[in-house]
Amino acid sequence: MPQIERDYIKTGKVKYVFRNFPIESIHKEAFKAAEAANCAGEQGKYWEMHARLFAHQKALSPKDLSGHAQALGLDMPEFQQCLDSGKHATEIRNDIAEGQKSGLRGTPIFFLGFTDPKNSKVKVLRVIRGAQPYASFREAIDSLLSSQK
Repeated sequence: MPQIERDYIKTGKVKYVFRNFPIESIHKEAFKAAEAANCAGEQGKYWEMHARLFAHQKALSPKDLSGHAQALGLDMPEFQQCLDSGKHATEIRNDIAEGQKSGLRGTPIFFLGFTDPKNSKVKVLRVIRGAQPYASFREAIDSLLSSQK
């Protein structure tokens, strides 16, 4: 992801939109972890928490989530209040529903396409399923970008 961010997102060539899709049947603490990432985002540390949670997928208990927040230097009372409140639960459930409506069954999955200027909806032209090497993304993105010239 860092190469994609550097070569495409930060250069303005593509827009990246992330949706939560915690699969609780595989990771029983995934939903709360998604909430923790959103709570970290309130303090400007969403992506840092996101990366940390993916790197430590076996450490997602409530105690672990607090430890991750501390390691990122978050304001702990604010983080804990956010996490305990469940304020991001509806947003995450909406992401799950949207993913299910799109036929999503597993993660990660990437939808590549263009935004229709008439209605702001994304027309999906390519789907990349699973963790793939940077070269797969580069080829797909460059192909789509060159088709728009």
